[in-house]
Amino acid sequence: MARTTINCDMGEAFGIYRFGDDEACMPYVTHANVACGFHASDPVVMWNTVLAIKRHGIAAGSHPGLPDREGFGRREMKLNRYEVASLVVYQTGALKAFLDAEGIQLSHIKPHGALFGMAQKQEEIAEGIADAAAIFGVPVIAYSDCAMSRVFTRRGIRFSCEFYADLDYDDEGRQIITKEHHAVEPEKVAAKVRRAVDEGLTQSVTGHDVRVLAETICVHSDTPNALAVARAVHGALADLV
Repeated sequence: MARTTINCDMGEAFGIYRFGDDEACMPYVTHANVACGFHASDPVVMWNTVLAIKRHGIAAGSHPGLPDREGFGRREMKLNRYEVASLVVYQTGALKAFLDAEGIQLSHIKPHGALFGMAQKQEEIAEGIADAAAIFGVPVIAYSDCAMSRVFTRRGIRFSCEFYADLDYDDEGRQIITKEHHAVEPEKVAAKVRRAVDEGLTQSVTGHDVRVLAETICVHSDTPNALAVARAVHGALADLV
Protein backbone atom coordinates (compact mmCIF):
# COMPACT_ATOMS: atom_id res chain seq x y z
CA MET A 1 0.00 0.00 0.00
CA ALA A 2 1.19 3.54 -0.75
CA ARG A 3 2.76 5.67 1.94
CA THR A 4 0.30 7.71 3.99
CA THR A 5 1.34 11.06 5.46
CA ILE A 6 0.15 12.68 8.67
CA ASN A 7 -0.21 16.45 8.68
CA CYS A 8 -0.87 18.85 11.53
CA ASP A 9 -1.86 22.52 11.58
CA MET A 10 0.72 24.37 13.66
CA GLY A 11 1.83 27.84 14.69
CA GLU A 12 -1.78 28.82 15.33
CA ALA A 13 -0.90 31.26 18.07
CA PHE A 14 -0.52 35.02 18.49
CA GLY A 15 1.72 36.84 20.93
CA ILE A 16 1.32 35.11 24.29
CA TYR A 17 -1.78 33.15 23.21
CA ARG A 18 -1.31 29.48 22.35
CA PHE A 19 -3.29 26.54 20.96
CA GLY A 20 -1.89 23.19 22.05
CA ASP A 21 1.71 21.96 22.14
CA ASP A 22 2.95 21.87 18.55
CA GLU A 23 6.41 20.55 19.28
CA ALA A 24 5.12 17.65 21.38
CA CYS A 25 3.07 16.51 18.36
CA MET A 26 5.94 16.76 15.87
CA PRO A 27 7.41 13.27 16.46
CA TYR A 28 4.05 11.80 15.41
CA VAL A 29 3.47 13.71 12.15
CA THR A 30 5.26 13.94 8.82
CA HIS A 31 4.07 17.37 7.62
CA ALA A 32 3.46 20.65 9.44
CA ASN A 33 1.05 23.24 8.04
CA VAL A 34 2.25 26.58 9.40
CA ALA A 35 -0.21 29.42 10.01
CA CYS A 36 0.93 32.53 8.17
CA GLY A 37 -0.59 35.47 10.04
CA PHE A 38 -4.12 35.90 8.68
CA HIS A 39 -6.21 33.52 10.76
CA ALA A 40 -3.50 33.09 13.40
CA SER A 41 0.24 33.54 14.05
CA ASP A 42 2.66 36.44 13.88
CA PRO A 43 6.30 36.78 12.70
CA VAL A 44 7.85 35.52 15.95
CA VAL A 45 5.47 32.57 16.21
CA MET A 46 6.12 31.70 12.56
CA TRP A 47 9.90 31.71 12.97
CA ASN A 48 9.77 29.75 16.21
CA THR A 49 7.53 27.16 14.55
CA VAL A 50 10.00 26.87 11.65
CA LEU A 51 12.86 26.35 14.12
CA ALA A 52 10.92 23.55 15.84
CA ILE A 53 10.21 21.95 12.45
CA LYS A 54 13.92 22.08 11.70
CA ARG A 55 14.76 20.35 14.98
CA HIS A 56 12.35 17.52 14.22
CA GLY A 57 13.12 17.17 10.52
CA ILE A 58 9.54 17.17 9.26
CA ALA A 59 8.18 18.77 6.09
CA ALA A 60 6.97 22.37 6.25
CA GLY A 61 4.08 23.82 4.28
CA SER A 62 2.06 27.02 4.42
CA HIS A 63 -1.39 27.13 5.99
CA PRO A 64 -2.95 30.28 4.52
CA GLY A 65 -6.34 31.32 5.81
CA LEU A 66 -8.92 34.07 5.55
CA PRO A 67 -8.12 37.42 7.21
CA ASP A 68 -10.34 36.76 10.22
CA ARG A 69 -8.45 36.22 13.47
CA GLU A 70 -11.58 36.70 15.58
CA GLY A 71 -13.31 33.86 13.74
CA PHE A 72 -10.07 31.84 13.44
CA GLY A 73 -10.55 31.72 9.67
CA ARG A 74 -13.55 29.43 10.03
CA ARG A 75 -16.16 31.90 8.71
CA GLU A 76 -16.71 32.17 4.97
CA MET A 77 -16.05 35.39 3.03
CA LYS A 78 -16.86 36.50 -0.51
CA LEU A 79 -13.65 36.54 -2.55
CA ASN A 80 -12.80 36.32 -6.23
CA ARG A 81 -10.06 34.23 -7.81
CA TYR A 82 -7.49 37.05 -7.88
CA GLU A 83 -8.11 37.91 -4.22
CA VAL A 84 -7.68 34.26 -3.21
CA ALA A 85 -4.47 33.89 -5.21
CA SER A 86 -3.14 37.12 -3.71
CA LEU A 87 -3.79 36.17 -0.09
CA VAL A 88 -2.31 32.68 -0.58
CA VAL A 89 0.80 34.06 -2.33
CA TYR A 90 1.23 36.75 0.35
CA GLN A 91 1.00 34.34 3.26
CA THR A 92 3.06 31.58 1.65
CA GLY A 93 5.73 34.08 0.68
CA ALA A 94 6.00 35.27 4.28
CA LEU A 95 6.50 31.72 5.52
CA LYS A 96 8.95 30.93 2.73
CA ALA A 97 11.19 33.78 3.89
CA PHE A 98 11.55 32.13 7.29
CA LEU A 99 12.06 28.71 5.71
CA ASP A 100 14.77 30.15 3.45
CA ALA A 101 16.48 31.65 6.49
CA GLU A 102 16.70 28.18 8.04
CA GLY A 103 17.57 26.30 4.84
CA ILE A 104 14.25 24.45 4.67
CA GLN A 105 12.29 23.87 1.46
CA LEU A 106 8.62 24.78 1.19
CA SER A 107 6.89 21.39 0.97
CA HIS A 108 3.24 22.20 0.19
CA ILE A 109 0.29 24.52 0.62
CA LYS A 110 -2.76 23.58 2.68
CA PRO A 111 -5.64 26.08 2.76
CA HIS A 112 -7.07 26.63 6.22
CA GLY A 113 -10.59 26.33 7.58
CA ALA A 114 -13.31 28.13 5.63
CA LEU A 115 -10.95 28.80 2.71
CA PHE A 116 -10.50 25.04 2.33
CA GLY A 117 -14.25 24.47 2.58
CA MET A 118 -14.98 27.20 0.02
CA ALA A 119 -12.46 25.67 -2.39
CA GLN A 120 -14.26 22.34 -2.18
CA LYS A 121 -17.47 23.97 -3.42
CA GLN A 122 -16.38 26.85 -5.67
CA GLU A 123 -14.11 26.35 -8.66
CA GLU A 124 -13.16 30.06 -8.68
CA ILE A 125 -11.70 29.68 -5.18
CA ALA A 126 -9.89 26.48 -6.17
CA GLU A 127 -8.50 28.26 -9.25
CA GLY A 128 -7.04 31.00 -7.03
CA ILE A 129 -5.32 28.42 -4.84
CA ALA A 130 -4.03 26.64 -7.95
CA ASP A 131 -2.64 29.96 -9.26
CA ALA A 132 -0.63 30.35 -6.07
CA ALA A 133 0.55 26.73 -6.02
CA ALA A 134 1.78 27.10 -9.60
CA ILE A 135 3.86 30.14 -8.62
CA PHE A 136 5.64 28.25 -5.85
CA GLY A 137 5.75 24.93 -7.71
CA VAL A 138 4.51 22.90 -4.74
CA PRO A 139 1.61 20.46 -4.25
CA VAL A 140 -1.55 21.22 -2.33
CA ILE A 141 -3.26 19.25 0.42
CA ALA A 142 -6.79 19.08 -0.96
CA TYR A 143 -9.92 16.95 -1.05
CA SER A 144 -11.36 14.30 -3.35
CA ASP A 145 -14.41 14.47 -5.63
CA CYS A 146 -14.95 18.22 -5.40
CA ALA A 147 -14.06 21.51 -7.08
CA MET A 148 -10.49 21.30 -5.78
CA SER A 149 -9.76 17.89 -7.26
CA ARG A 150 -11.38 18.82 -10.58
CA VAL A 151 -9.46 22.08 -10.95
CA PHE A 152 -6.11 20.69 -9.78
CA THR A 153 -6.38 17.63 -12.03
CA ARG A 154 -7.25 19.72 -15.07
CA ARG A 155 -4.39 22.13 -14.42
CA GLY A 156 -1.79 19.54 -13.50
CA ILE A 157 -1.39 20.79 -9.92
CA ARG A 158 -0.11 17.97 -7.72
CA PHE A 159 -2.29 17.28 -4.71
CA SER A 160 -3.02 14.72 -2.01
CA CYS A 161 -6.50 14.10 -0.61
CA GLU A 162 -7.02 14.65 3.08
CA PHE A 163 -8.98 12.80 5.75
CA TYR A 164 -9.66 14.44 9.11
CA ALA A 165 -8.95 12.27 12.11
CA ASP A 166 -10.74 14.50 14.60
CA LEU A 167 -13.71 15.92 12.64
CA ASP A 168 -17.14 14.52 11.87
CA TYR A 169 -18.43 13.89 8.34
CA ASP A 170 -21.77 14.63 6.72
CA ASP A 171 -23.76 12.31 4.43
CA GLU A 172 -21.96 13.67 1.35
CA GLY A 173 -18.58 12.62 2.73
CA ARG A 174 -17.55 16.20 3.56
CA GLN A 175 -15.87 17.26 6.78
CA ILE A 176 -17.94 19.40 9.16
CA ILE A 177 -15.95 22.54 9.97
CA THR A 178 -16.64 23.84 13.46
CA LYS A 179 -15.38 27.01 15.11
CA GLU A 180 -14.00 25.03 18.06
CA HIS A 181 -12.66 21.48 18.21
CA HIS A 182 -13.64 19.17 21.03
CA ALA A 183 -11.72 16.28 22.57
CA VAL A 184 -12.06 12.92 20.81
CA GLU A 185 -11.27 9.39 21.96
CA PRO A 186 -7.82 8.43 20.59
CA GLU A 187 -8.64 4.71 20.21
CA LYS A 188 -11.80 5.43 18.23
CA VAL A 189 -9.96 7.94 16.08
CA ALA A 190 -7.22 5.41 15.33
CA ALA A 191 -9.77 2.83 14.19
CA LYS A 192 -11.62 5.45 12.12
CA VAL A 193 -8.42 6.51 10.37
CA ARG A 194 -7.30 2.98 9.65
CA ARG A 195 -10.69 2.17 8.13
CA ALA A 196 -10.56 5.29 5.96
CA VAL A 197 -7.12 4.29 4.67
CA ASP A 198 -7.85 0.58 4.18
CA GLU A 199 -11.49 0.68 3.01
CA GLY A 200 -12.02 4.26 1.83
CA LEU A 201 -15.03 4.55 4.14
CA THR A 202 -16.05 6.48 7.24
CA GLN A 203 -19.29 6.83 9.16
CA SER A 204 -21.27 10.06 8.86
CA VAL A 205 -22.95 11.81 11.78
CA THR A 206 -26.20 10.08 10.81
CA GLY A 207 -24.62 6.63 10.84
CA HIS A 208 -24.22 6.09 7.09
CA ASP A 209 -21.01 4.83 5.49
CA VAL A 210 -19.62 7.43 3.08
CA ARG A 211 -16.73 7.29 0.62
CA VAL A 212 -13.51 9.14 1.47
CA LEU A 213 -9.97 9.21 0.11
CA ALA A 214 -7.31 9.26 2.82
CA GLU A 215 -3.90 9.91 1.28
CA THR A 216 -2.90 12.26 4.09
CA ILE A 217 -4.38 12.33 7.59
CA CYS A 218 -4.95 15.62 9.42
CA VAL A 219 -4.76 15.95 13.19
CA HIS A 220 -5.52 19.41 14.58
CA SER A 221 -3.19 20.89 17.17
CA ASP A 222 -6.08 22.80 18.79
CA THR A 223 -8.03 19.63 19.61
CA PRO A 224 -7.85 19.53 23.45
CA ASN A 225 -6.14 16.10 23.52
CA ALA A 226 -4.18 16.64 20.28
CA LEU A 227 -1.02 14.88 21.49
CA ALA A 228 -2.87 11.68 22.41
CA VAL A 229 -4.71 11.79 19.07
CA ALA A 230 -1.50 12.31 17.07
CA ARG A 231 0.19 9.47 18.92
CA ALA A 232 -2.77 7.13 18.31
CA VAL A 233 -2.98 7.98 14.60
CA HIS A 234 0.76 7.49 14.16
CA GLY A 235 0.54 4.12 15.87
CA ALA A 236 -2.38 3.03 13.72
CA LEU A 237 -0.45 3.87 10.55
CA ALA A 238 3.00 2.77 11.69
CA ASP A 239 3.35 0.38 8.75
CA LEU A 240 2.40 3.06 6.21
CA VAL A 241 4.10 6.30 7.23
